[in-house]
Amino acid sequence: MSVEGVTVITVRSFVLSYISRMDRQEQNDRAEWLLGPSAKCQVVEEVDHPWRLVLLGAPGVGKGTQADLLTRRLRACHLSTGDVFRALSGRAGCDLSPAMKTALEYMRRGDLVPDSTVWDMVRERNGCLHCGGGFILDGFPRTVGQAESLRRLMVNENLELSAVINYVLPVNEIVARLSGRRTCAKCKSVYHVTELPPKVAGRCDRCDVELFQREDDRPESIKVRLEAYDRSTAPLIEFYEKLDLLMPVAASGTPEEICGRTMAALAIRRA
Repeated sequence: MSVEGVTVITVRSFVLSYISRMDRQEQNDRAEWLLGPSAKCQVVEEVDHPWRLVLLGAPGVGKGTQADLLTRRLRACHLSTGDVFRALSGRAGCDLSPAMKTALEYMRRGDLVPDSTVWDMVRERNGCLHCGGGFILDGFPRTVGQAESLRRLMVNENLELSAVINYVLPVNEIVARLSGRRTCAKCKSVYHVTELPPKVAGRCDRCDVELFQREDDRPESIKVRLEAYDRSTAPLIEFYEKLDLLMPVAASGTPEEICGRTMAALAIRRA
């Protein structure tokens, strides 16, 4: 059989083996990541060759959805900095680390949490990088400085990144995705005018409240966001390209199609 044929069979076996077990294993509760280094995660089954991944992608490419799907398929722990911030918002200050207290102060003022504080929060959770199921970093790193800090930390911990997945989508498709989003003012449910429309046009299925378009989902705002993302991320992409870790994946199609494409690319990388 040709090498190409062997590669195809290997990729298919790799993908199916992960999909077949994704519904029969519990996921890590991420207690240490969400609550801080004093918390202990629920024990989960370790995998033989854990994946340690970083996800990149512009707003609107569906990176969060892919992180959830990959978490189930790879058994990796989803380490989202956004989830840490959301978990922080309802907590008292007495049981928080210094970095978490600083982040909460910024959030309560409505300010962005600075990169240095975000890094402090990641660093104090370095035990999460040793998760027996691997990890999927989502929302970090955002700058070359953070990427360099992460690399040094992982070297010190005798760990290596498996790949950096960069989800790519044409600008016009991103604008179409985001500008079509509509949100319920009451329950915050999100719809899409073409991809996920409500049963009654312009009304929330749950609350029967009128849907609205967020200011940052307007086409003119989206283009500004994308330009800012490109400026900040281009050096990061170049950084990981030089380390031979970057793995571009087309983000067009359904979430399942994109995830299948990602799994196939990971299989080829590990083959």
